[in-house]
Amino acid sequence: MKSEDIFARYSRQIFIEEIGLEGQKKIRSSKVLVIGAGGLGSPVIQYLAAAGVGTLGVADFDEVELHNLNRQIIHNENTVGISKTKSAEAFVKNLNHQVKLIGINKKIDSLNAEEILSTYDIIVDGSDNFATRYLINDTCVKLGKPLVYGSILGFSGQTAVFNYQGSKNLRDLFPESPSDENLPDCDSLGVLGALPGIVGSMMVLQVLKMITGLLVYPDQLTLIDTLNWRFQTLDF
Repeated sequence: MKSEDIFARYSRQIFIEEIGLEGQKKIRSSKVLVIGAGGLGSPVIQYLAAAGVGTLGVADFDEVELHNLNRQIIHNENTVGISKTKSAEAFVKNLNHQVKLIGINKKIDSLNAEEILSTYDIIVDGSDNFATRYLINDTCVKLGKPLVYGSILGFSGQTAVFNYQGSKNLRDLFPESPSDENLPDCDSLGVLGALPGIVGSMMVLQVLKMITGLLVYPDQLTLIDTLNWRFQTLDF
């Protein structure tokens, strides 16, 4: 894409002194993997594509269901029943055809995690179970990849940056993975649709700051309580 086209599309980002044209070029050349195209993955995919991330990987093995649509905003009634990666691909193509979306319609496990994660600059974890979260974390540590983490439930969410330029990782905060059995989740306790939009947008801001070389504060866990409208940052 020509420089004048880049400016025309992304002028409101380029006008930001800390981003500029050079920052936009960095965004365009970046490769980001989003794991999960659900509640968190949807706003992450939407805003990374809108920002002009050059290569956007999306890993998910589920199909779109009707109950997803209150919060998974990249999907719609016409994509119910098809794979979330195909739905994400159609959404991104309509939003920004310059973005190369790589759909990975498979479950990430111990056999394929390194191969899938290795080609990306930044990993964004929008998964919904502890086993996957710890696998992603441990793989990022092994490969030296920064990880942007988020989770949501009901009115509450949290986000953090792990393994960034030698910073701490998920196991420094929670050393062992709890069992997924009998733990509350969105299927049992629900989630208000706008919450993943808030948390996902915060995750995208961290990704874009990393890409453009802006200051990122790792070793912090941000707790979001939208019911009582309280935001708290804990150092660890």
